[in-house]
Amino acid sequence: MSLPLRRAVAVTATTAALALASAPPVPAATDDPISLRGVHPSGATYAIEVPRNWNGTLLTFSPGYGQGAGPQQRPAELGGNAAARNWLLEHGYALAGTRPYGDGWAVEETLRDSAATLTVFARVAGKPEITLAWGSSMGGNVAAGLAERRPDLIDGALPYCASVAGPVAMLNQSLDAAFAFKTLLAPGDDRITLARLASAEEEAAGNAAARAVLDAAQQTPAGRARIALAAAFAQISPWSIPGTPEPAADDWAGQQAQQYAAFMPTVFSPRYPLEQRAGGNMSWNTGVDYRRLLRDSGRSRQVRALYAQAGLDLDADLDRLEAAPRISADPAAVAYMERYFTPGGRLEVPVLTLHERGDNFPTVTQARAYSDVVRRAGNGRMLRQAFVDRPGHCGYTGAELVATVLTLERRVKTGRWEANAHELNRLAARLGAGDPDLGAAQFIHLVPDRFLRPHVPGGAR
Repeated sequence: MSLPLRRAVAVTATTAALALASAPPVPAATDDPISLRGVHPSGATYAIEVPRNWNGTLLTFSPGYGQGAGPQQRPAELGGNAAARNWLLEHGYALAGTRPYGDGWAVEETLRDSAATLTVFARVAGKPEITLAWGSSMGGNVAAGLAERRPDLIDGALPYCASVAGPVAMLNQSLDAAFAFKTLLAPGDDRITLARLASAEEEAAGNAAARAVLDAAQQTPAGRARIALAAAFAQISPWSIPGTPEPAADDWAGQQAQQYAAFMPTVFSPRYPLEQRAGGNMSWNTGVDYRRLLRDSGRSRQVRALYAQAGLDLDADLDRLEAAPRISADPAAVAYMERYFTPGGRLEVPVLTLHERGDNFPTVTQARAYSDVVRRAGNGRMLRQAFVDRPGHCGYTGAELVATVLTLERRVKTGRWEANAHELNRLAARLGAGDPDLGAAQFIHLVPDRFLRPHVPGGAR
């Protein structure tokens, strides 16, 4: 049974970080728990919790997209879910979290401000024996960035439900699907702008127009077939809706219905804020062979079956995509998104990623892109990947999160991985038996489909 968090010290003033700059270090073996909230000079908020029986391990958390502190200075979070956080604190783990002041794709700020939070932690609690970075979604990209950029600060990373293929690959993936969607279902509709958006209002209006086109297309066999083709380019999972059974392997219509449900947030996810941050368009489809993408997508049988049922000529539609005008990227914008942050696989600390099989935000194929780039860099021994058998985004149980944390910590301490699905399920079961609030686990062995258009820093564009 979870216990309430113990709180002994609270600092909430905006000047906390500045005051702490001259504070003397406190020994790590302090008898008193620490509960600290503050604001860095950058405007980022941070939170620190150190239990009375701190075991020397710290987890530092980064949040997902669109969760910046902003002018309201929203408090930082500590990561995981409530059951996982309570278990970790009750078992001696310290937690820290950073919420950047910037909004949207605030990877640049979070990388910087996470380091500042670790500096504050060392001043008030002492230097940890082990520091693990974890983060959800975009925050997982930050955790992966810390593993490559700041191995001096952390000893391991746990990116979960994370954008580990990087923003360039992610936006190229959505562009491919949006390009097919507009070319085949909304040709000439000037309301739908695929790149170089002029304003947030233009993007909102375009997304509303795309939503109307999508909903109308879903009412006809031809429309459903073309939605499935576009979904194949985005690698949208045929099992996307939480709480629903997985469609059978040959239930093409059931799979398409799941892809339709996830289409808008996967394909028309916010682009304008990212272009503003990067200073231009960071995605392109010049030179893309959409016949090859379909062949490599793993969805060719479904698409061909739906096209046949609709009496449509798939080759004719692929010819239309081949002939349609393409979109080029702005090199400086690509370079910015490579810096913040596109993994290059240069790992000096161990990384364990965690993904849902039916996640689309990002798609689970991003896990494959990450493992491929790490392996090509010669660092495959530093990486393991865990998967759970459900659709959805960041919907992990406490048992799944704690099991992966303990597995990563063990790897840091021993140099050995014990991270296959059987070992993780066995560990999670023991955890759940001791604390029912953690729930159960559904780890599975999975090798995701290959990501269609991976990108590495300095890669072709």
